Amino acid sequence: MRSSPRRVTRLLVAAAFALTSATVPLSAALAAGSVTVYYATSWTTANLHYQPVGGAWTTVPGVAMNETACAGWKKKTVDPGSATGLKAAFNNGSGTWDNNGGADYTLGTGVVKISGGQVSTGDPCSGGGPTNPPGNQAVVYFYKKTKGWTSANIHYQPTGGAWTAVPGLAMNEASCADWAKKTVDLGSATGLKAAFNNGSGTWDNNNGADYTLGTGLTTVKDGAVRANAPEPCVPETPDTAAPSTPAGLTATADGTTVKLSWGEAVDNVAVTGYEIFRKKGSEAAVTLPTGTNTVYTDARLDPQTTYSYTVKARDAAGNRSGATAAASVRTGDAPPTPAQGSPLGGDPREDSIYFVMTARFNDGDSSNNRGGSQNISSGNAANNDPMFRGDFKGLIDKLDYVKGLGFSALWITPVVLNRSDYDFHGYHGWDFYRVDTRLETPGATYQDLINKAHAKGIKIFQDVVYNHSSRWGAKGLFVPPVWGARDEQWKWLYSKKEPGREYDPMQEQQGDDPELTPAQNQLAKGRPYNGDLWSTTAPAGNTCRDYGTPTQYKSPEGFTIYNCQWPSPTSGMFPANYYHQCWIGNWEGADSKSCWLHDDLADFNTENKVVQDYLINAYNKYIDMGVDGFRVDTAVHVSRLMWNRRFLPALQQHAVATHGEKGKDFYVFGEVGAFVNDKWNRGSVNHSAQFYTWKERREFDPDDAKAVVEQFDYENLMGTGGQPVTDNAFLRGNAYHAPDHSKFSGMNVIDMRMHMNFGDAPNAFNNGKDSDDSYNDATYNTVYVDSHDYGPNKSAFRYTGGTDAWAENMSLMWTFRGIPTLYYGSEIEFKKGAPIDCGPTCPLATTGRAYYGDQLAGSVIASDYGVVSSATGAVAQTLAKPLVKHVQRLNQIRRAIPALQKGQYSTEGVTGQMAYKRRFTQGSVDSFVLVSVTGGATFTGIPNGTYVDAVTGDSKVVTGGSLTIAAGGKGNLRAYVLSLPGNPAPGKIGAEGPYLK
Repeated sequence: MRSSPRRVTRLLVAAAFALTSATVPLSAALAAGSVTVYYATSWTTANLHYQPVGGAWTTVPGVAMNETACAGWKKKTVDPGSATGLKAAFNNGSGTWDNNGGADYTLGTGVVKISGGQVSTGDPCSGGGPTNPPGNQAVVYFYKKTKGWTSANIHYQPTGGAWTAVPGLAMNEASCADWAKKTVDLGSATGLKAAFNNGSGTWDNNNGADYTLGTGLTTVKDGAVRANAPEPCVPETPDTAAPSTPAGLTATADGTTVKLSWGEAVDNVAVTGYEIFRKKGSEAAVTLPTGTNTVYTDARLDPQTTYSYTVKARDAAGNRSGATAAASVRTGDAPPTPAQGSPLGGDPREDSIYFVMTARFNDGDSSNNRGGSQNISSGNAANNDPMFRGDFKGLIDKLDYVKGLGFSALWITPVVLNRSDYDFHGYHGWDFYRVDTRLETPGATYQDLINKAHAKGIKIFQDVVYNHSSRWGAKGLFVPPVWGARDEQWKWLYSKKEPGREYDPMQEQQGDDPELTPAQNQLAKGRPYNGDLWSTTAPAGNTCRDYGTPTQYKSPEGFTIYNCQWPSPTSGMFPANYYHQCWIGNWEGADSKSCWLHDDLADFNTENKVVQDYLINAYNKYIDMGVDGFRVDTAVHVSRLMWNRRFLPALQQHAVATHGEKGKDFYVFGEVGAFVNDKWNRGSVNHSAQFYTWKERREFDPDDAKAVVEQFDYENLMGTGGQPVTDNAFLRGNAYHAPDHSKFSGMNVIDMRMHMNFGDAPNAFNNGKDSDDSYNDATYNTVYVDSHDYGPNKSAFRYTGGTDAWAENMSLMWTFRGIPTLYYGSEIEFKKGAPIDCGPTCPLATTGRAYYGDQLAGSVIASDYGVVSSATGAVAQTLAKPLVKHVQRLNQIRRAIPALQKGQYSTEGVTGQMAYKRRFTQGSVDSFVLVSVTGGATFTGIPNGTYVDAVTGDSKVVTGGSLTIAAGGKGNLRAYVLSLPGNPAPGKIGAEGPYLK
């Protein structure tokens, strides 16, 4: 996701540090004062029409791109002033425009190039980077046999160019009987749109979507496009070569769990997986198939037992390597009971989710409160509101509040030990293997929270980060050495070194150091020990350039800034094998997968095996503890291929190995930030939420770094029209059908399109259902109005649409497909209209991340989901609020009607603005419901029978296949359930409230 408000946090001197040329390259680019734009085109002349960010557009047609470039490219250098980039469009001076389909191009500073609608960086004429010079060719084969055609024509449009005249060009090059062939010269274009015909009026245009083809050899057969295909008229040589035998198999036991590790095998095509053979004593070997990861966790084995393991590699052709040498290991004692938690299991769609920022929810033990170095400057100290205020004890104390609202799942912010100046949110992970000490207290550890939540029937969905660490690296992987000196300028910032001492955020500088002046003590107050990070002289192995040399820049206090004093991807401070080496320039480009989001988010090189193992093993710990699922932060900034190839198989395998059948229900939902209203994120499939719900459609290079580039280019070329579609979320008529999850990646997603359009419920509904054929199964989407990052339409403020609008939004979320999710406090419109976040520049109390515990003071006991048996104090007043009553009843209704939890839906035969029918059928359960939110609706072609409204108890008998529902009023939904044999309608559910009546 883009640089979220929660991420704009730094030390007092960060703004000045960012000026150094060895840190943030953007500043250097601005100092240079230019943007050099290369544009690939066949036009004779080209103009650049642009608008600096925050400035005015040039006069049409813009400025001539008349600087010297290479063939096929136009070039222009412009001065953006102090702007951070440009909006741009191009034209040929004669009325023909390229404005990126109406969206314009967003360009950063420095050298950028635009080719085929894609923005990237680098000089295409230098020969030093990837380019698409003129003369690109597409060799296209079309399979005509199944069409019964004797000849074929290709009608095509090069990217950015014009269509050929109908019927196109004859595909008359020498080929074979079943295939037609044509070589197309694309000039500077990077691909083409194409349709085929037999010259007699019969067409194959991919059902109206046309085919998207790239350069090189492409085959089109029965609607399937295969890029970089082998010559189809030459029989493929069968792959008979087996992979190499994996080397270095090791097995280590930890109690009754065995962890295996081995070296990667190689293959002439690609290794597609490994097979593990486990043998116990004289028993026959058991085969444990796994993915392409070279680590495996074998859990729940017999105690004090010797096991022997061997491993083979396999390829796509089914060839198998020889077996490794056996690795034997003896398990230890069974863990004490209960050593760790166990997930609750069950279909996650049966839940509704309450989202809390743990540090801001409820303070159960003030002894672990910490304000950090920004406590005074932010204004938090004046409000007696330290950033780390809430904790696990406070959350445990109010589990009955969560259950009393009707929620059966908690999504909590990351729990790993953080390290930055303003890290209460949890997204600056430093030690991924340790729970942040500012959240735990004796008797209220993370494990205690998991176990006690489960005892009340509440799941824990843990927020996790695979994309980045803190700016200070990740303990156990790499911690960067930074320059520092305890001189008269900087000794307030740098702790005195103490051998053996490490960072501990519970121990803060108190501002009473006798070696510091009063002014320096004020700057030092709240800072944890950092003597483990800095060095005045370059340490052994340092790779940061110009270590410790002074720059021309000054801090806000007037102090000299030094090179390597501040983390940066471009200074050499971080090794390329563990961290990426660039800043994101194009948020819809390939660099968004492999560059830094911000200077406090050091971007992991997730294509590196050591990094992969570090993260996989870290998060296995929390799976072991019994969490029920992961919410994945910044998922879009990791290639889908890495999720599919490495991370998702690893966590799924570990969850099942550790927890058996319950592990199969482990719910993963990713934040694939797409802050536009399009079905596809500005036309980029690689950056769209639904893209991440699918497996890969072809094999890529075995080398992960090469593979992510191949996959990005391949899917970009396939485009939006070439993506898979499904009816997994849709009824077929009135019938539920078993969904096909065979191509499911294992990652569900937050419904970003509904989120962006939740300014009003009808808009969210219409946009949501428009996208549902492109998710693997939209019934698993996580749906919310706003969160700790944004409100609808990328608003920087907590939702302020009004109580009635909130009620309507909730009525839609709780009855439409997906899993309803509510950000803490929204049940009382907490801090509505307040800025969601402003970092340390204003008090937290003035933001949407304000402390909520004052609303929860007192006692509360929940006797069931959505049912409070007793409450006293402020929490009793909170529970009396109208939206609380509304969400309680919505949760009761949804829990009682399976179709509202897991049903497919349809609007066929339905009139009404927000009206739909849903059905879920499995085993003895058959649940069918007709829903109308707010307005009236008529349903035709439905089964005859008796329908009973879950809101009012009204009963309607249908004999002619039609039922009409009167308008109920804003948010006052109707849910008529069909009574079926063995599945009677539940009747009226819950008590009449302010909106459901």
